[in-house]
Amino acid sequence: MEDNSQEIQYCFPNNNLSCFKDIKPEVEYVILFIFISLASVFTVFLNLLVIISISYFKQLHTPTNLLILSLAVADLIVGLIVIPLMGIRFIETCWYFGETFCSLFLFTVFVVVSASLGNLVFISVDRYIAVSDPLRYTVRVTTDKVVFCIIINWLCSIIYSVIILYNTMFYPETQDRCYGDCSAAKTLGIVVMVYFVCWIPYYIVILIEGNDTKESVEFNVTCWIVYMNSCMNPLIYALFYKWFRKSAKHILTLKIFKPSSEYLNLFPEGK
Repeated sequence: MEDNSQEIQYCFPNNNLSCFKDIKPEVEYVILFIFISLASVFTVFLNLLVIISISYFKQLHTPTNLLILSLAVADLIVGLIVIPLMGIRFIETCWYFGETFCSLFLFTVFVVVSASLGNLVFISVDRYIAVSDPLRYTVRVTTDKVVFCIIINWLCSIIYSVIILYNTMFYPETQDRCYGDCSAAKTLGIVVMVYFVCWIPYYIVILIEGNDTKESVEFNVTCWIVYMNSCMNPLIYALFYKWFRKSAKHILTLKIFKPSSEYLNLFPEGK
């Protein structure tokens, strides 16, 4: 009896009403810490490469790339905020940052998830127009129109998340947890497909387990698959886009500090 009582630890030792803290083997702590740290660092690093490439090189200032830039910003926020905080909670099985910060964290998660989905919808529409009506693509899809769509997308995501935040703060019982170019069309189609592949297991677990998903292994695994999607998009760009590999090389070798480097030709021989 004494051994069992000593094994019980609370998230807040001075409060016996707080949640139980799950004690893991030390090796498991180390492995999880390394995995989450690497996931966060790589997600931030890879998406920063995308953001700097598109923002810096003039040749990449196209409507399609602006949508990719917006998606990369959402993924960057996941790497900077969502993965580290969820990682701490996943390792410690406790939330140490208070109820207010919990609500703000949920707000951030809803914003980036909604914005990512909106960006993917606009990317799909953009590629559909490019393939189905290439002759009028430049007329129908302009930089100003895309910027307007991006702004609307983020505003709608924020408004939607404010509603969610309001519900979690004032109706806490509803809160179950605190936690013309066919090649371009093909590549961005893969981005959309990977997004849904990452999300499908999550929704399957939610539908099967319902409100009992809170601490299940399946739920935690599917959550991390969703978070890792933010790291996958830059890898897809690197695999299929020569311009991304070339711009990343110039950034990593610090050649972007040379005069007029922003005018580098990233599409030699008309490619």
